[in-house]
Amino acid sequence: MTDAVIDALCAMRPPFALYEADLHRMVGDRLSECGFIFQHEAPIAKGCRIDYLVGTVGVEIKKGKPQAAGLTKQLLRYAMSDCVQSFVVVSWQRVTLPRAIAGKPVKVIVLSQLWGVSLP
Repeated sequence: MTDAVIDALCAMRPPFALYEADLHRMVGDRLSECGFIFQHEAPIAKGCRIDYLVGTVGVEIKKGKPQAAGLTKQLLRYAMSDCVQSFVVVSWQRVTLPRAIAGKPVKVIVLSQLWGVSLP
């Protein structure tokens, strides 16, 4: 399922988004268009909500240039949940993360590098 989610999100042609909420909306719209069943702001553990949960694929969205150390720490907390078996990080800019966190694969989609991105 991770590959299907990645394929769906890589097909997005996002315009420049001013707010992280805009990215959330675009990702939710794209997942809906592709027929995925998902939960937005899914509670996966006490005090932990992942941006989207598509089956067991956790999708975390970051605006701007995320800090790798902080994001890795956040995903490690999420990885302790049995609800998540893999991660897709959707970021406006490149971030280097481990290929797996707590044995759960991590893939990064960089929106600013998708073909067709239009900037103001």
